[in-house]
Amino acid sequence: MWAVGACGGGAEDTSLFPAGYASSYLQVRPRRSSPDHDLNHVLVFADPAAAEPYQMRDHPFPTGAVVLKEEHDLSDDTCSGPIKGWTVMVKLAAGSSAATLDWHWQKVDAGRAVVTDNEPRCYACHTSCGAPPDGYLGTCSAP
Repeated sequence: MWAVGACGGGAEDTSLFPAGYASSYLQVRPRRSSPDHDLNHVLVFADPAAAEPYQMRDHPFPTGAVVLKEEHDLSDDTCSGPIKGWTVMVKLAAGSSAATLDWHWQKVDAGRAVVTDNEPRCYACHTSCGAPPDGYLGTCSAP
């Protein structure tokens, strides 16, 4: 887990992805509107461990792999404006959390404060959309 001291107030950043993710994560899906993500536009990124399984869909995600949805206002058609928040999935060891599809789910606001951990609506949605033919191991729709 990533933990970095935040500016001011002594708050701790307990989000599951690094602040500088854009320099090492790969965008694996183009911008799309997502009614399941509070009607925001989302860009999907994957860390180096998740990128190939996400794109190729022919082998499992390794434990610790990260899939990240960067969320932008619905009026921001280019996703060049401020980030509204993130939804992140971190792959857990196989069989460690069947209820959450062996993923840790996290919603993070624009200030990098954790809003929810393992929110049921996340894994409930991905239970259906994350299955074949379009879904893959808890991730939804072909890239």
